[in-house]
Amino acid sequence: MTNPYAEWFEQLRAEYGEQLSAMPLPDGLPEHLHALIQQHDEEAIQFMIKLAWQFGAQVGYAAGARQGGERPAPSFSGGMQA
Repeated sequence: MTNPYAEWFEQLRAEYGEQLSAMPLPDGLPEHLHALIQQHDEEAIQFMIKLAWQFGAQVGYAAGARQGGERPAPSFSGGMQA
């Protein structure tokens, strides 16, 4: 059975990988991520992904609201603010 997120990720990587490879990450982040991978710290890596997902969803919602889109507000567990 295939994982739909893995397929979606690979599709995005094929489509945008070249553009994003040129995008620099903040100083120290690549080294920190490498250390987390070496330490097998899946909890910290998943936390980073959850933050990115949360921020992306909030930006997408805000962009839709600015364009007059009538979407219901996203419901996130917790009180995180970007």
